[in-house]
Amino acid sequence: MIQPSQRLNQLDEGVFQELALEKRKLLASGKDVIDLSVGSPDLPPPPHAMKALVESASAKTSYGYTITGLPEFNQAVAHFYARYGVVLDAEREVLQLQGSQDGLAHLALALVNPGDTVLLPDPGYPIYEGSVRLGGGIPYPIPIDAKTLHPNFDLVPQDVLERAKLMILNYPSNPTAGIATVEMFEQVISVARQYDIFIAHDFAYSELIFDNQPAISILSLPGAKEVAVEFNSLSKTFNMAGCRIGYLVGNAEVIGHLRKLKSHIDFGIFLPIQRAAIAALTTEWDGLAPQRAEYMRRRDALCFALSRHGWEIRKPSATMFVWAQTPSGQTSYSFALDLIRHAGVAVTPGSAFGPNGEHHIRMAIVHAPEVLEEAANRIGAYLAIHA
Repeated sequence: MIQPSQRLNQLDEGVFQELALEKRKLLASGKDVIDLSVGSPDLPPPPHAMKALVESASAKTSYGYTITGLPEFNQAVAHFYARYGVVLDAEREVLQLQGSQDGLAHLALALVNPGDTVLLPDPGYPIYEGSVRLGGGIPYPIPIDAKTLHPNFDLVPQDVLERAKLMILNYPSNPTAGIATVEMFEQVISVARQYDIFIAHDFAYSELIFDNQPAISILSLPGAKEVAVEFNSLSKTFNMAGCRIGYLVGNAEVIGHLRKLKSHIDFGIFLPIQRAAIAALTTEWDGLAPQRAEYMRRRDALCFALSRHGWEIRKPSATMFVWAQTPSGQTSYSFALDLIRHAGVAVTPGSAFGPNGEHHIRMAIVHAPEVLEEAANRIGAYLAIHA
């Protein structure tokens, strides 16, 4: 028997694995399950991106190693980022990634030494903690204020701030759906400068912000490139999640560190996918506003239907997720397990996102409004009996 490494043993897959097995068991028995647990877009990519993919895939010369991202891809990212008021040096300040999760997973390996402290949002996306642990770092949670959904640095001891090397944040937030403000980012940058902490910001939901609120890149603030990088992706903005293509932008030195690490790990992304991404980033597309409107319709349908059943939840301001407290204070895992078994609705337990995620669940609005209403009715029937 070959035992797993100590770093691997730090990671927990129990919650997701058991729920996935439960879903598989129910489907095998012929029962229907509405899956709200995975944030995989169900809408199509832009037509011009699909066309570029097909045309490039038809070329006999498209199947070799790409080694690195095409220069045109970096230029396309710089072009796209102008919408956030950010000017990028396409050669030095852009790095292509196999999805933003890929970059986040490897970031700590490039920046963190064993024993280094890294600040993480709590609740926050699981790869943040996972990457820090794999890199030998020590994760320290930044409590997220329940009202503002912003980091509360007053609850982080000064000695922790003084020894922290890196801070990872995520706005719009997965899982809480909180959004950033200029004032919040000003505070984050001030803390980073005061305590010499570098910032990695995950901006993957930059185009899924609702109700005419602005999308704010941390790099749009003065001096931010000196202390920050930002991850983004084509997965949510352009519904290209399965293509696995994203990018890192910002501080050229840190991008250089991750570029060096990545040169030892992969040989680049399939050329047709790069061509599709370039088309998506550079072609004017009238689908972004209707896409936001569709997610708002879904949000409203689910929240309204659940309220009819007595479960009042906070409407998300962004993302494709609804973040809600469990009824009657039930633990998130037991509630999620009950829902899939008794209601045929799969959700993600909040405990998967950190200690402050307990007594919450995350629901992905990746179905048509009528399907979400059906899910709410199933949940309502369950609550009428078990709440």
